[in-house]
Amino acid sequence: MKSLILASGFGTRLSPLTTRAKALLEYKNKPLISHIVSKIPQDVDILVNTNKRFEADFRRWQATLGRAVTLCVEPVFTAEQALGAVGSLHYWVEAKGIAEDLLTIAGDNYFEFDLCQLISAYDGKNTLVAVHDLGDPSRASQFGVVKLEGSRITEFEEKPTRPKSSLIAIACYIFPPRVFPVLSMYCKQGERDNLGSFISYLIHQEEVHAYTFTGLWFDIGSIDVYRWVQQTGW
Repeated sequence: MKSLILASGFGTRLSPLTTRAKALLEYKNKPLISHIVSKIPQDVDILVNTNKRFEADFRRWQATLGRAVTLCVEPVFTAEQALGAVGSLHYWVEAKGIAEDLLTIAGDNYFEFDLCQLISAYDGKNTLVAVHDLGDPSRASQFGVVKLEGSRITEFEEKPTRPKSSLIAIACYIFPPRVFPVLSMYCKQGERDNLGSFISYLIHQEEVHAYTFTGLWFDIGSIDVYRWVQQTGW
């Protein structure tokens, strides 16, 4: 298994409060991405993707780590050139010739569940998605809302106006390599931005399973969340 931490966004939704990459914003005295790295098992290789604009910042961060991390720099300088999350995933699968199971995590996520438990729940065959219960459907409208039958995801709706459930998919997945041709086909249709939309597409092609976790989780998706993190955790 390899891992890919997606951190090539330009943080445009946090402008003008910050011009830093979201993954490098600090929580509990270290960058969000460092919390993720510390949770990835030592025997799993780590790739981190970024862009030319933030390359120097990530190089400095890389130098502070106590384990090897491969920095993958996309040849883009502006948000208009960005590959999008799906595009980035496909780009590096192709560029690195990845043929192993791939743990994929958005770099602006903070979570406290054990990634070893997620990996243990993976059956080696079906895509596995980390799922969190917000406890209130009204809070789920900005996320990918899922419906489960057992552990299988049967419905996935990206940012619904009226969520049917409080269960949401976070940007933490394990993809088997047999899914990569489906990913390539999806990208050829011009879809490159939202990984949740790819999951929505994938559940109509094959089984996709969920790992439901509890405990603290957030992602820095908006100025409001960024301010909340500052007020409560910094």
